[in-house]
Amino acid sequence: MRPAMSLSREFLEDLELLNLFNLESSQGGIKIHHEAAPERIAAAKRLFQKNFITLEDGGYLTTLGMEAAEHTQALVTMLQAKS
Repeated sequence: MRPAMSLSREFLEDLELLNLFNLESSQGGIKIHHEAAPERIAAAKRLFQKNFITLEDGGYLTTLGMEAAEHTQALVTMLQAKS
């Protein structure tokens, strides 16, 4: 059994950014403007460095990013479901 671990603020910001992508179309990129919150800009840079998105300021999801976004959005949907 894995020990419990807390989720860092950076990790949650990365998930939040992945949750913004429209998975209905592979042409649905995003643009992070230079006026965006510093946390959002940093999340985009991290996701770019991990090869999840095509540009440091957003762009499109890579194949790896598409898979991550699908899992992220599925988890968010499951957690928000009414019980």
